[in-house]
Amino acid sequence: MNNRRLTEYQIRAYGLYLSMQDRSKGTIEKYLRDTMAFAQWAEEREVTKELAAGWKASLLERGYAPVTINAMLSSVNGLFRFLGWEDCHVRFLCVQRRLFRDSKKELNRMDYQRLLFCAREKGKDRLALMIETICATGIRVSEVKYITVEAARQGKAEISMKGKIRMILLPAKLCRKLLKYAKKEKIASGIIFRTKSGKEIGRRQIWAELKGLCKFAKIEPSKVFPHNLRHLFARIFYKASKDIIKLADVLGHSNVETTRIYLVATGEEHQRQMERLGLVL
Repeated sequence: MNNRRLTEYQIRAYGLYLSMQDRSKGTIEKYLRDTMAFAQWAEEREVTKELAAGWKASLLERGYAPVTINAMLSSVNGLFRFLGWEDCHVRFLCVQRRLFRDSKKELNRMDYQRLLFCAREKGKDRLALMIETICATGIRVSEVKYITVEAARQGKAEISMKGKIRMILLPAKLCRKLLKYAKKEKIASGIIFRTKSGKEIGRRQIWAELKGLCKFAKIEPSKVFPHNLRHLFARIFYKASKDIIKLADVLGHSNVETTRIYLVATGEEHQRQMERLGLVL
């Protein structure tokens, strides 16, 4: 247990290790942010299981949500594994699986249509088409780069993320729109959604452009972010197919339990289901 004090060099090395594990840029940034938060709190004290448990307790005292704390612990436990400090691992908080989600944070079909209408009205053709593409395919925002001219011509995109490769089918109508946009922008091959300088558009820019529509579309900003478009796709796909295994494959989930989270009903839906039981006479 000697000399177990975190250094910036160790954390940078952890970041390089994560990139070699084919983790997404966003995931790496989050893991490093969490581990830096732990290192700053530790203040060069020797890292022990007790110290890490103290950090978990401090996060609870500061009002962090249990789910957030567990995500932060996952980052730090990963660092411990990388450093060979397995005896410092901290147990996660026990969190009951949610029965329903907050409707104030759920993007519904009407919200989606308003976002599209607003983007088009403001002349944001790229953003409008990107919203449609994410919602019509269920891809992650980090996977937008796989939507290429070649993919639109073939009607399918091969996505390689986290060491896994999956094939996404693109609706014919979407392919026509993508190719029409590429032609207008004089993009003959490669990534379709680009910046003005021709570079791949980043997740932060996509996020910011989406948030910029909220005021004009009169939608709560808490509902509008790229991953919520993926959630909307999942709910509509499952409602049409009732096949959670197929949905998990389309979304790229290795665990069906992850897919189940996407399908949790809202509080209002849950309330209606309870009322239909007719057990209050």
